Amino acid sequence: MSRDFTYIDDIVNGIVKVIDNPAQPNKDWNPKEPDISSSSAPYRLYNIGNNAPISLMKFIETIEEALGKKAKKNFMPMQDGDVISTYADVSGLIEEFGYKPDTTLAEGIREFVKWYREFYTSA
Repeated sequence: MSRDFTYIDDIVNGIVKVIDNPAQPNKDWNPKEPDISSSSAPYRLYNIGNNAPISLMKFIETIEEALGKKAKKNFMPMQDGDVISTYADVSGLIEEFGYKPDTTLAEGIREFVKWYREFYTSA
């Protein structure tokens, strides 16, 4: 199984890139002859992700390395709704805003573990 894990700062940076650039209405849009690529009430959807699936075992190993301890794993069969692989297609984000998340898995996990430890030891 593989997933597209994305560091939160990359998500926030992607939102900042698009938030001040909303989709614009097409003033010539005709509801009797609709153009599926535009409308009078436009919207745009962007995937914000690493665009690079990583195996679930690699994800777990990276967390183990950052924590300095091994996880207790309980392997289960695929569950209803599970998918073998997912990843974000960020081509729209790249084409329209020149932005692609770039935090590596190791860096993101390391920063998360650091934040988590600091937050929960100071609370």
